[in-house]
Amino acid sequence: MSDFGVTGTPPARLSIGLISAGRVGTAVGAALERRGHVVSTVVARSERSRELAARRLPEAVVADPATVAEHGELLILAVPDSALPGVVAELAEAGAFRPGHIVVHVTGAVGADVLRPAAEAGAVVVAAHPAMTFTGGEADVDRMEGCSWALTSPDEVGLVVGQMLVMETGGLPVTVAESNRALYHAALAHGANHLVSLVGDAAEALAASFSVLPGGGVEGDPDGMLGQDSQALARRTLEPLLRAALDNVLASGDAALTGPVMRGDAVTVSRHLDALEDVDSGIAAGYRALALRTADRCGAGRDVTDLLAPDLTEQFR
Repeated sequence: MSDFGVTGTPPARLSIGLISAGRVGTAVGAALERRGHVVSTVVARSERSRELAARRLPEAVVADPATVAEHGELLILAVPDSALPGVVAELAEAGAFRPGHIVVHVTGAVGADVLRPAAEAGAVVVAAHPAMTFTGGEADVDRMEGCSWALTSPDEVGLVVGQMLVMETGGLPVTVAESNRALYHAALAHGANHLVSLVGDAAEALAASFSVLPGGGVEGDPDGMLGQDSQALARRTLEPLLRAALDNVLASGDAALTGPVMRGDAVTVSRHLDALEDVDSGIAAGYRALALRTADRCGAGRDVTDLLAPDLTEQFR
């Protein structure tokens, strides 16, 4: 293969080994195949992984990890964070790393230090994590176009190689220091994973507010398109509001805040808490925590903060 890291010119075609063929790994592999690279071998141990590999990477041969490493000029480790050190140790013990090898892992919270055995064997190593959520659906690969990737490498060569690979997927490379990988990943998880929980709670509470018609179905759905699924109607109701709120905060930051906490309306916040408690105390607790954080961000008055955290405010009196 050509000297990828030194010349700065990616080869026309890389043979890729993929460990393993889950949602992230197959999406990354498929994105690289769109640019002419070839995923030749994969590790696919579960039925779901084999199905994803067959659908997204139909030419790839299923093999064991050592064989995948042997046949790939570029080795992508797409295993969970907790499994990564063990997989690297297993490959190192098998002598699977070699000079000229490009070894990349795509986990978020871990930097490049975990790939030290590969680097010591002469491989170019880089941690390259796409800031995207993957479901296994058809949209996964398309969503990688324009997606940011966090790159961490022990040297400049690794960063250059990582940048080129990311650009091959249509992504945007950004550099994150080894010491900041956990913070980087925490920020993504807080924004994306907790958003799912937040929207789920909001939909559940909203669904509980709808009136069920005597003959079945939900008022506001006169054609019965949603049947008796008040959750579906709640998500449909929330969608334009949430899309607007997301657009606004991404464009304007805290200036996008609206609502009773920002206005200092403790009476309305109290009514919210009582109503949510009647539906689910967990939803009420989530509302209270986020409302308190919102109060802190916007500098809400004591009427609101005392209501949201009476025990906390009592400590400072």
